[in-house]
Amino acid sequence: MGGNQSVPEKSIHEFTVKDAKGKDVDLSIYKGKVLLVVNVASKCGFTDSNYTQLTEVYSKYKDKGLEILAFPCNQFLHQEPATSQEVQEFACTRYKAEYPIFQKIRCNGSDTAPVYKFLKSSKTGFAGSRIKWNFTKFLLDGEGRVIQRYGSSISPLSIEGDIKKALGIA
Repeated sequence: MGGNQSVPEKSIHEFTVKDAKGKDVDLSIYKGKVLLVVNVASKCGFTDSNYTQLTEVYSKYKDKGLEILAFPCNQFLHQEPATSQEVQEFACTRYKAEYPIFQKIRCNGSDTAPVYKFLKSSKTGFAGSRIKWNFTKFLLDGEGRVIQRYGSSISPLSIEGDIKKALGIA
């Protein structure tokens, strides 16, 4: 199960996902934007630092072409039991998140969300292609291709240099 699954898509822009309210979002709207895609959870040891730093990074770079796409996931010790809308409210209220929170997805297993099959096939990590834990991050270029993958313990602020480089402002 840990091997790379071949996916026909060459860019994240080829996917449509659901927002927190269940409405379709065509990810091609992010063409030309550098993306940081993160699987999030509200009851994880990494929650406070990651949400705080994601908000800080987004505030700093949103006007320079960065978008953060957050996908709630409950696969890791059930640390995201809330509904997608509750997650959105939690992130926006408690952490002032202005970036989109999408519908809850699965990152691993036979019912992995197609967008995560794409991300995982593009860059493997410590656990092979599997997502090991909450707050795994993928940095994508303006063409929607994965540049780098970061594990849960890598904080958003610690990859600021990579984000600036991707934005062309390093």
